[in-house]
Amino acid sequence: MDEQVNNAQGTVTTASPITSYLQRVAMVQTVKDNVIDGSTYCTIKPPYTVTVNNTQIAVNSAADYQKVIDNINASNSDNDIVKINFPVTMVYYNYVEKLIPNEADFDALIDYWNQYPDLLSKINGLNINYPITINIYNSANQIASSVSIISDQAFFNFIKNLNSSQYISLQYPISVVDYNNQTKSITNNLEFENAIKYAIDYCPENNIVTLDFTATITNGSWQIPYFYDESEKTASYSGYSFTFKSDKTVVASKGAVSETGQWETKLQNGVRELQLNFNSELLGKLNYNWKLFEFNNSQIRLRNINNSTDYLYFEKK
Repeated sequence: MDEQVNNAQGTVTTASPITSYLQRVAMVQTVKDNVIDGSTYCTIKPPYTVTVNNTQIAVNSAADYQKVIDNINASNSDNDIVKINFPVTMVYYNYVEKLIPNEADFDALIDYWNQYPDLLSKINGLNINYPITINIYNSANQIASSVSIISDQAFFNFIKNLNSSQYISLQYPISVVDYNNQTKSITNNLEFENAIKYAIDYCPENNIVTLDFTATITNGSWQIPYFYDESEKTASYSGYSFTFKSDKTVVASKGAVSETGQWETKLQNGVRELQLNFNSELLGKLNYNWKLFEFNNSQIRLRNINNSTDYLYFEKK
C-alpha cells in the first residue's frame, strides 16, 4: 500500500508511532495509588484495606486514595507507614492481574518493576470517550471489517493483537477529555498525536521524573530503532551507532567506517529541538530540525511536521 495514501487517509499500522501512543493512553491507570504501592507500572485492585498511623482505611475506589493522603498529612510527628492488608490483587499496566498473598511477594514484585525505570508507561491526562469505531483494512486497501471499541482495556488489547499486515483507521471525530477536564473533539491522527504530546508535557502524573536532555543524549551510544521520512526507512540505518559528544560533534559508526557530524539543541517557544548536520547522502537524510516528543534515559523520540509528519527515534545501545 502506498504510504502517502495511508497518511492522507489516516491509515496506520502496528509500527506507526501513533499506534503505540494510543495503546499507552489506553493502559491501566497506575499512578494515582503510588502513595500506597510505590509503583508506576501496577495498581492494587479495590476493594482492600490499608493501615496508616494505626488508622484502618477502606479503599473501595480511586476516590479513597485521598483519605490515605489526608491521614499521612494530618501530623508531622508520626511515621506515615502505609501497611497494606494482604492478600490483594495487583493489576499491571497491561491489564494482567496477579494475586499477591503477602508482603514478601509484594516487595518482590515492586523490586521487579523497579528494574525497568525506562519502560514507556501509561500516558495520563487524556481520556477517550467510548465507544469508538476502528476500520481494519487488508493489504489491497479495502475495508475488511470494522470494530466498535467500548473501553480502554478493549482498545489496549485490540492494538496488542494487531498483526504487521493489518492497516487500521480511526473513525473521526473522537471525543476526549484532557487533564483539565476539558472535552475536545479530535478530527484526525495529527490532532490526536498533538493532544497526546500536550498530555505528556503538562499532566503532572506524566512528569514524576525530571531529566536533563543534554546530559541524557551525551551519555553512552544510541541506535535508530525507527526512522520515517515519507515512508519507513529504518533498515537503512541498521548497525549504526551514534555517540553525541559535549563538544557538539556526533560520531556515527558502522563497522570500521565512521562519520563525524554536528548536533545542536535549544528550546524554541518552549519546545526542545535537536538539529543534526551530516555531510554524507545517507546520514544527511537525518538533517532536520527535529522537535522532541518525549525521552527518558534509554529512548529519545523526535518528530518533524512539514508536508508530512516524519519521525526519528534513538534507543540506547
